[in-house]
Amino acid sequence: MSNGSLADMLLNQEKRPNWEERMDIARDISIGILYLHQECETQIIHCDIKPQNILMDDNWRAKISEFGLAKLLKQDQSNTYTEIRGTNGYVAPEWYQKQAITVKADVYSFGVMLLEIICCRKCVDYSRSEDEAILEEWVYECYAMEKIGSLVGDEMVEVRKVERMVKIGIWCVQYDPSLRPAMKKVLLMLEGTVEIPIPPNPISFSSSI
Repeated sequence: MSNGSLADMLLNQEKRPNWEERMDIARDISIGILYLHQECETQIIHCDIKPQNILMDDNWRAKISEFGLAKLLKQDQSNTYTEIRGTNGYVAPEWYQKQAITVKADVYSFGVMLLEIICCRKCVDYSRSEDEAILEEWVYECYAMEKIGSLVGDEMVEVRKVERMVKIGIWCVQYDPSLRPAMKKVLLMLEGTVEIPIPPNPISFSSSI
């Protein structure tokens, strides 16, 4: 598409959208994933949700692309077993555990990407300090230490808005797929129509949503 990919926009300071525009993009993407998961005649797990596969159209609306790794589920099927698919940094933990794969794998990838949209950086960046190299770990640490402002640098954004989006991202990247919200719930969270509980550390198994 004419306006390139979301990855191009996030990492190019001259092209980078402002906070509200980035949140509109996140909502567009969530609507697209929800369509794949619940509104298609055949349920689809995309398996490779990442900024490089989000293209911006002429009206700067986000469109999901690259379905080469996607898995189509039969009507009576809610999960599948398959070899690891996707891109390092966005692949849900259950892939590595050789567990059944569900639509929650896409929710995990979306969560990683949402954190990238918030922070305008790559999910894995070893040029940064050890504490900041893995985005989801750094984000949770900043959230737990009440240092949310650190995530957006000098950008002028209300802390409560950043905190809300961070909480959504943390829920989406929970290690246990059963703790991740469905995309319908994610969309409602993004739209501000439901309350967002305090998320646990992503590797905790003790909470649910």
